[in-house]
Amino acid sequence: MPAFVLQPPAIASVAVAGSAERFAVRRIFCVGRNYAAHARELGNDERDPPFFFTKPADAVVDSGTQIPYPPLTSNLHHEIELVVAIGKAGFRIPRADALAHVWGYGVGVDLTRRDLQDQAKKAARPWDWSKAFDQSAPCGPLVPAAKSGHPEKGRIWLAINGAVKQDGDLAELIWPIADIVSICSDAVELQPGDLIFTGTPAGVGPVQAGDRITGGVDGIGEIAVTIGPPRA
Repeated sequence: MPAFVLQPPAIASVAVAGSAERFAVRRIFCVGRNYAAHARELGNDERDPPFFFTKPADAVVDSGTQIPYPPLTSNLHHEIELVVAIGKAGFRIPRADALAHVWGYGVGVDLTRRDLQDQAKKAARPWDWSKAFDQSAPCGPLVPAAKSGHPEKGRIWLAINGAVKQDGDLAELIWPIADIVSICSDAVELQPGDLIFTGTPAGVGPVQAGDRITGGVDGIGEIAVTIGPPRA
């Protein structure tokens, strides 16, 4: 075993529904603008090909977590998403084979510092500070695909303090799951432990300290997190 000058960090992981075991997270890839209505609400063309951004693995937090309102923003937004968990490595995966690389599915929230994202877009700068911050990828328990099947349709929704803000259907995905896995694997070799957040439907908006975020995907599960006060 190698010796390290500092203690290695804990392994980031996500809960597995109905099990004491957890899913170790290697990387997090996120798809931008994968629902036409959401692309339009942000002033973008839904016909554009999919693109990806990333979050660090340790941005994941479990359902039930209280997340401090993050620094450097006054416009934190919610984005509910179906999450794909990769269980089999693959590079340049044909679309017909893509679902064989999926271990399971979960419900996630892509928290976004929208004001920082808007600034980055105007300056043609990377999105990292708007997307890849601490605890920005809450994720509910994963369900093995062997139990859930591979969803092609079903309600996806998010509520703030009980009021529904996002309400869509997986059938509205511009690029379905198999396409997303295949396209992502053209750029990187997907590995077991990778998560793919597949995009959000219309209705994104701000959250404040004290807000309770709940959401779900039919047949997959639900998630609930609370936005707490900023860190002192």
